[in-house]
Amino acid sequence: MTLRLRSSRQETSGLTAQRGTITALSICCCLLSLFSSIAVAQIGGKAGAFSRLGFGARGMGMANALTAVTSGEIVGYYNPAVLPWAEHRYAAATFGILAFDRTLNFISYSQPVKPNAGISAGIINSGVSDIDGRDSDGEPTGPLRTSENQVFLAFSARLQSGFSVGINIKFYHHHLYTDVTATKVGLDFGALVPIGESLTLGATVRDINSEYKWDTSKLYGQRGTTTTDRFPLLYTVGAAYKLPDTLGLVSFDIEASDQKTLIARVGIEYPLIKEITLRGGIDRIDLKEKGNGVRPTFGFTARTGFDAWSPAVHYAFIIEPFASSAMHIISLSVTF
Repeated sequence: MTLRLRSSRQETSGLTAQRGTITALSICCCLLSLFSSIAVAQIGGKAGAFSRLGFGARGMGMANALTAVTSGEIVGYYNPAVLPWAEHRYAAATFGILAFDRTLNFISYSQPVKPNAGISAGIINSGVSDIDGRDSDGEPTGPLRTSENQVFLAFSARLQSGFSVGINIKFYHHHLYTDVTATKVGLDFGALVPIGESLTLGATVRDINSEYKWDTSKLYGQRGTTTTDRFPLLYTVGAAYKLPDTLGLVSFDIEASDQKTLIARVGIEYPLIKEITLRGGIDRIDLKEKGNGVRPTFGFTARTGFDAWSPAVHYAFIIEPFASSAMHIISLSVTF
């Protein structure tokens, strides 16, 4: 019986290797789905979930309710139409501490373009590392990892009426497994209008044309297939209100998608003193279904000034209802 088993294994070594590849790829997909489902339960299984987690410690600390926020550190991620309100050049680098060996990192730069415009660029990097690769016999094949990246460039101009429009061009690259990658260019459009000095209203359409197209022919040969995973198309409207006497800021967003989801977000920011700002919010308030779990957020900014330079440290604490521990987001920035 031992000889038969050995002979069988030798005859099927090629098939076993291929099954091992399929098993490893399946593990990658499962862990990526875990990353996605924790991100947003309703559309977490859809492509590009990493790009819907938020951007930076300030935005995530305010529950990502920044569609209409025109004060403070301005980035084109949430709504490119806010960029004309940027008063200074702003650069930031962010890293996240997440459960399940996930990574989430950001880099961004924004600046005003005189007289009535603004520009912003950034990178989002995410992935899952230390994946335990196994073949169909359960034997280790070595550690695996996946990565997803977005590079964006946003521009916006403000009209004489105060109304502004903006566009965000986004390049996606996803490395799932050896010889299994996907790239695509997507678009965001945004608009914003101030109502008096305290209230602003904003709206966006996000991830137009965004999708991943997978071709596994290099991996599986004639058994390979071509598959397209489209990103959910997101529609967001938001409002931001500056409290009197510089007491702070309150923001509110509602986001719908072509997947028939509807969620709300609310955020608040309070300047404790000139050097310290506190913030908090509630993300993922599901307006259609129950049981998906809201995501409370908290954070702060500590800043100082050196002539024309103002370095700052930003921190966000995000409770993930389906993860074993909370998410910690730390940003280092400078305004100049």
